[in-house]
Amino acid sequence: MKHLIFVYPGELNSTSGGYAYDRRIIEGLERHGWQIQLISLGDGYPFIDSTQREYARSRLLNLAQGVPMVIDGLALGVLPDLTPVIANRHPLIALIHHPLAFEFGLSDPEIKYLKQSETKSLKHVLGVIANSPATARDLNQHYGIHSEIVHVVLPGTDRIRRLEPRAQKSVDDFNPVNLLSVGSIIPRKGFHDLIPALVPLIDLPWTLSIVGETSRNVKAYELLTSNIKDFHLEGRINILGVVTNEELEHLYTKADIFVLASLFEGYGMAYAEAIARGLPIIATSGGAIPDTVPQEAGLIVPPGDIPALTNALKTLILDQPYRARLSSGALEAALLQPTWEDAIQNFVFALNRLVPN
Repeated sequence: MKHLIFVYPGELNSTSGGYAYDRRIIEGLERHGWQIQLISLGDGYPFIDSTQREYARSRLLNLAQGVPMVIDGLALGVLPDLTPVIANRHPLIALIHHPLAFEFGLSDPEIKYLKQSETKSLKHVLGVIANSPATARDLNQHYGIHSEIVHVVLPGTDRIRRLEPRAQKSVDDFNPVNLLSVGSIIPRKGFHDLIPALVPLIDLPWTLSIVGETSRNVKAYELLTSNIKDFHLEGRINILGVVTNEELEHLYTKADIFVLASLFEGYGMAYAEAIARGLPIIATSGGAIPDTVPQEAGLIVPPGDIPALTNALKTLILDQPYRARLSSGALEAALLQPTWEDAIQNFVFALNRLVPN
């Protein structure tokens, strides 16, 4: 039996794409006979204080030495003084969903701090597992990580096979187009752009359901709710917060269009899940999103371009045949996506390459 220590900040059952990736990989490794020791470093990452740093030190320096350790980059990147100590005790692998300094809503000093801290931490790892080719390129170009030690393991999907594209209903005020957006309410997800983009379309028949954590960024959530109120969209937009897997599947089923105006994604798991269900997509070109959403499956607009987002929304709300074509394109793209079993096999391959027996 192979052993692995998996280190992460916060709660593993959190709903963000990064945590979902971690959970699925851990579950898959355990199914394949790996014994995983899970270590949570607590909350507050990436901006932690001395007490949280000391807690991380106490947890990570009291483990059996020599066991390979994977650390989620959200924690690793802000432990630059502890990382070399850990690297002397364990084969150390970083799991990077996207660089910390690439998060949106940060001040210039915060960006500088995170860039320097993460660069320092990554110098001591044996290898890196990145969630997309775009993330791997960013690590090489902006952090100086040699491509030879970076392995890309794309997220999987729970592929939903459909023989036919989604039926495109006739649209009127009594049967509106159902828009679905899935993402935590944080600045990077672009809800501050999505709501204003919908305002000029108030006379068209649509509703929007938003699924995602509402507590990760208080200011972003307050802006979202105030925008909905100020633009008089309370009856059109429903913030659902965190939902169960069954509830989310139901929302995917009744949705007509998936829209997420993210400013940047290291991969974009929510887009991939929507594609796997044959939904036409409206997305931005931020980060790795165009790699995840092919043009046959969706409309891509520049991040932060509200008029372009409005035009894309208007086009798909009004153009039923176009929605059907994009639905067909999504189904074709879904067949090329890795499944979670593919992702797990690739993760095992990366581990074996980085830490051979």
